[in-house]
Amino acid sequence: MNHLLPRTVIVLGLASLLNDVASEMITPLLPLFLTATLGAGPAVVGLVEGGAEAAVSVLKLFSGWLADRGVGHKRLVVSGYTLSNLVRPLIALAFGWVWVLAMRVLDRVGKGLRTAPRDALIAAAVDPSIRGRAFGFHRAMDHAGATLGPLIAFALLQWGGLEMTQVFWASVVPGLLVVLLLVFGPQPPPVPRALPAAPLRWRALDLKLRRLVIAAGVLALATTPEAFLVLWAFQGGLAIAWVPLIWAAASLVKALVSIPAGIAADRWGRLQVVRLGWSLRVVLLLALALIPAGGLTTWGLFLVYAAALAMTEGAERALIGDLAPADQKGTLFGLYHLLSGLLVLPGAVLLGLLWERIGMESAFAAAAGLTALAAGYLLREVEQR
Repeated sequence: MNHLLPRTVIVLGLASLLNDVASEMITPLLPLFLTATLGAGPAVVGLVEGGAEAAVSVLKLFSGWLADRGVGHKRLVVSGYTLSNLVRPLIALAFGWVWVLAMRVLDRVGKGLRTAPRDALIAAAVDPSIRGRAFGFHRAMDHAGATLGPLIAFALLQWGGLEMTQVFWASVVPGLLVVLLLVFGPQPPPVPRALPAAPLRWRALDLKLRRLVIAAGVLALATTPEAFLVLWAFQGGLAIAWVPLIWAAASLVKALVSIPAGIAADRWGRLQVVRLGWSLRVVLLLALALIPAGGLTTWGLFLVYAAALAMTEGAERALIGDLAPADQKGTLFGLYHLLSGLLVLPGAVLLGLLWERIGMESAFAAAAGLTALAAGYLLREVEQR
């Protein structure tokens, strides 16, 4: 059996790497741009982060449905990456937080177009025995790009003397490389599907698949966006110029964790890895609530939280790939991303409001409690046969 990853997975991984270089030159600076430059509060940070994901969640489902019904997977992937890299640098023109929200939504529209078809391409390109490794590799490349992007931003801020908005404009260069790679790169093989594709019927789906999709969606309600960890670190004394560096370190941790976690999901079971990662999140959120930020504590908690997030990404996607019907993988990946994205918004806004009105500690404690309840109950539901 060939355990080498196919060309399709490699090319899509490289595209994600370059795209995240462009994206993560901007993303870690956005919470500070919103609060320090534009005068917004934590609730607005939550609205921008959660709203961008929620607004585009329907597109993730729709693009997967389109892919299953004959619209080219590559066409959707290229269109999505192109849109994101056209609008993302325009955040530099922001005159208020509403403009930032609008550009973030358009950026995520691009992500919505590409995500489900891309995941379907990866799932179809490999043997099920190495599907966890394939998704782990893709996530590792994604996180590798998210490591390089903030390092470039750090260099431009610290040594290049650029302002934040100038860094945003500089992200055009890697964004252009993404589009060139996908347009002129090798053509991926078509995803096998039955013609005509069967309509999606929720009750006809595997019970474990339905429970998994719901579980991941409800857990998203309790997810703490990393933008709030940036604010936590900043309030603990971390200088603005060092924010991209700690973000890059977190992305490097994710890249290092993703492939071993994917291999572990192949060997010891997807649910075992998911359970461990979700439990670790609860412990870390409690630590963020109880331990003041500062010095090595800031770096330690930030990096371990990043590892907990990366631990479950490949395993969750591999589970969807295992259980989804062959002619509906794009639609089911879209549904998975739909529920996860929609429920991020109320959770992020609630966290921001708790932060503003009660305190940072209460916000993290509430997130820990909700994560524990959702993950514990819903994982038990997923394991039932």
